[in-house]
Amino acid sequence: MSFQFSSSDHELQENHEINVTPFIDVMLVLLIIFMVAAPLATVSVPVDLPTSSAKPNASPSQPVYLSVGSGQMLQVDEHPAFSLEEASQKLPQWVANKQTRLYLRADKTLPYQSLLEVINTLSQAGYQQVGLVGIAQSASSSS
Repeated sequence: MSFQFSSSDHELQENHEINVTPFIDVMLVLLIIFMVAAPLATVSVPVDLPTSSAKPNASPSQPVYLSVGSGQMLQVDEHPAFSLEEASQKLPQWVANKQTRLYLRADKTLPYQSLLEVINTLSQAGYQQVGLVGIAQSASSSS
């Protein structure tokens, strides 16, 4: 709020106008900063990419889950459980295509070394596409 001097009454009167000059100054400075920073943030190398006629791979309609219990017992989907030593004989019965992605669910009490043994056994059996599955923790449950 500013005051105006009135010559007739020799009193100060309130001026109800907003002085927007400082606001405009701040906005112009921010505009200049963003105009300078925007081209620096979008630095890219021009690349002329070739076109491809290949069709994208269809995602599997039913994912294959491989569950690992605390005793290193493996189970493919709902099939009977088997031991790690039997994996190279049992897995091809239920997962014939070795290019199939296996989603590995492991018990959280399973030691890391045991999980690596499972992954190495799958790799030696020819299953190279293995993904790890976990449970996402919601933001409200973390405290």
